[in-house]
Amino acid sequence: MAAGGGIYGYARMIISAAKCWLGTPYHHQARVKGTGVDCAMLLCEVYEAAGMIPHIDPRPYPPDWHLHRSEERYLGWIEQYADPVNEPAPGDVALYRFGRTVSHAGIVIDWPMIIHAWRGQGCVMSEGDRGELGGRLAGFWRVRAE
Repeated sequence: MAAGGGIYGYARMIISAAKCWLGTPYHHQARVKGTGVDCAMLLCEVYEAAGMIPHIDPRPYPPDWHLHRSEERYLGWIEQYADPVNEPAPGDVALYRFGRTVSHAGIVIDWPMIIHAWRGQGCVMSEGDRGELGGRLAGFWRVRAE
């Protein structure tokens, strides 16, 4: 469908897939729409549904791993499937640093609006440069199509 269009050809599919998860409760390591999801599993499900990545499963991972390590484990998974970009486009990934490492992500809808799974709120749409996310942005990444 998106031949030759790169991320722009996939953006509508990515955003549509992400919006389907809105309202799903937050649950660490879960990936069941309407039942539970965390920010990592949201990315896996959305980009797979859009046909951009194969089925991947980075589990298991503890809920606070980012506070106790200096290794960029979350970023390591992202780097396997995406490249950094300077300016975000719809469908890109916004990465955030909590603790020592990148440990949170959202899907850009129309920057600064993102969809992300947030502990205590579930899968929500919010401004990615405000509140607890403000000042924590680690950059934007664009997923490569398979």
